[in-house]
Amino acid sequence: MSLSDPLRAVGAVFRSRPADFFPLYFLGSAVPLVAQVVPFVAVVVAYLYVLSTGRLEVVETALAGVEEMPDPEGDPEAFGDWIVEFGDALEPLLTLPLSLLLGLAAIVYVGVFLIATAVVAGGQLATCHARLQNRRGTTAGIAGFRRYGVRFVLLYVLEIVLWIVVTTLVFLPVLFIAVLFALANPIVAVLVALLGVMVWVALIAVVRALFAFAPVAVVVDDAGVFSSLSNTAGFVRREPVSAAFYYAISVGSIMAVGVVSSALVFFEVVMPVTLATSLLLFPALDLLKTGLYQRYRDQFRPPATPDRSLRTQLRRGIRRGWSELVAFVRATPGTHVLVLGLAVASFYAGWWAAAPFAGTVPASISARIEGIIPPAFALELFANNWLVAINTAFAGVVFAVPALVSVVFNGLNIGVLARLEVEPLELLAFVVPHGIFEIPAILIASALGIRLGVLGWRTFRGRASTDVLADALERAFWVLVGLGILLAVAGFVEGFVSPYYWRPFL
Repeated sequence: MSLSDPLRAVGAVFRSRPADFFPLYFLGSAVPLVAQVVPFVAVVVAYLYVLSTGRLEVVETALAGVEEMPDPEGDPEAFGDWIVEFGDALEPLLTLPLSLLLGLAAIVYVGVFLIATAVVAGGQLATCHARLQNRRGTTAGIAGFRRYGVRFVLLYVLEIVLWIVVTTLVFLPVLFIAVLFALANPIVAVLVALLGVMVWVALIAVVRALFAFAPVAVVVDDAGVFSSLSNTAGFVRREPVSAAFYYAISVGSIMAVGVVSSALVFFEVVMPVTLATSLLLFPALDLLKTGLYQRYRDQFRPPATPDRSLRTQLRRGIRRGWSELVAFVRATPGTHVLVLGLAVASFYAGWWAAAPFAGTVPASISARIEGIIPPAFALELFANNWLVAINTAFAGVVFAVPALVSVVFNGLNIGVLARLEVEPLELLAFVVPHGIFEIPAILIASALGIRLGVLGWRTFRGRASTDVLADALERAFWVLVGLGILLAVAGFVEGFVSPYYWRPFL
């Protein structure tokens, strides 16, 4: 069997029933939004604390005496004085209870993020394993959360521990020795430091190479943590060409992404690369290494590539996405009314909360869109908003809480910006043309997240089967394809129309 077979299998899985594969990677992309619930709750608790203790009133009084923020570039000295004065006004908020609360929230956030990432990774590789055997991927992925989640968490922790050990035993001692040599011979110190860094990088690379296939061994072999490492070592020893093939493609593709990202950053384009990396490159690499390991274990039986052309498949997929979007909106009016009400209430809460800062911390839509490049701006906005929609919808699987938090957060954010805007008519004129597409799309994504959350809770309680949840995730994939159409239109309008049409009239 050729090494190209696993590569062809990647394309076959992508094109053969994509809704039976990508939802688990959409869920992986949504992990940061799930973890973000922790700091959001901490900020709400902190706000209620300062409100109940009267500190908020003290800060409001102090801010009333702070002048409007000067131009940082026009008068740097005045801006520095303003920073000091503004910081003094906020000093009553710097209390021990608030510091402890926010510090604890940061620790819990990191823990939730790492654990959720590891658990979702178990589902993702279970999906890859199933699709490369031409079995249903979403049901296998959902089952993989429970079956492999703990083992994946332990693998992640073990790899981090090994990184710390390698750094402690190699990098830090070499750095100390280099500093000692620097006092006598700087050239020798530099050579020692370079040699130490090279050894450290090589050891880290060995650890990463070993742990790259260990999660696959957990899924394919149903192995434990240490057995998976032993099985991975056996795979690398018996199939060095296959392992090297994956390592080369993995490193090469990541380097290519870095080059493209560096080039696009000059045009302020970041999110399209992030979107493509998280939803295309990483799934492709997971499929590739799973296929290579399955081939080693004689379990590689991927689906056939569809006969119809890619163009035809894309056209049918877009049509299906739009029809699923319309059907979802028609079937869930109550959920959409709930989301709309929550968004409006959050907007007014943000408007009210920003009142003490109005006139002191100005916001300007004209300044934010100054010097944009319309095509790059439109592409960046589309990618960002679609990723927000994906994350909001699939984060909602965790009992709807992240989706609800996202609605509240976005409402608060828009309310704050609207209250701080120095030219409200300009902001309104800018938002209206693209907002008629973008705002409904984000609200629909939030409603989708709530519906998935209700079903996730029912599945967790045993009141709904895994197959029912898998069906809902697959439908959600198509709804998000439809939302991508809306957000593409919104991005085009926001890049080419919204920044310009109103200027002659205001």
